[in-house]
Amino acid sequence: MNITQDCAVTIRYKITDKLGKLLDQGDVAYLHGGYDNIFAKVEAALDGKTVGDTQTVDLAVDEAFGARDESLKRSIPKGEFPPGVKVGGQLRGTNDQGEPQIYHVVKIKGPVVLLDGNHPLAGQELRFSCKINEVRAATAVEIEHRHVHGGHGHHH
Repeated sequence: MNITQDCAVTIRYKITDKLGKLLDQGDVAYLHGGYDNIFAKVEAALDGKTVGDTQTVDLAVDEAFGARDESLKRSIPKGEFPPGVKVGGQLRGTNDQGEPQIYHVVKIKGPVVLLDGNHPLAGQELRFSCKINEVRAATAVEIEHRHVHGGHGHHH
């Protein structure tokens, strides 16, 4: 089966920087066809491919996680910091527009905790390589929910 609109696709991926340094790897399932479950340029490159095919796509900053937004940095007093969260952890909060935002704990410096709402790979050009492991027709529920369920997809 070739990858087309409303297919559930499972891939093994590797993300490197432009010098080849490994940044992330794993397995992921996504719903193909403009559901914003994977980078648009990667989705376009996978259209029409089938199980066993491999693909490598170079992503500019704006095609990957976007430019860094320095307004997403926060400092909070350590006394307001939830117990048990350490450097590398994540906190839920809101941005300047009052919208939900995930913040990464980047540093604890004396009485201050430094948070960053940017994706850790924001501001970087990336190389996305993958191998297609499974292609199947998505279920009606997956299409309605706009993501793949089970396996390496979304769990409710």
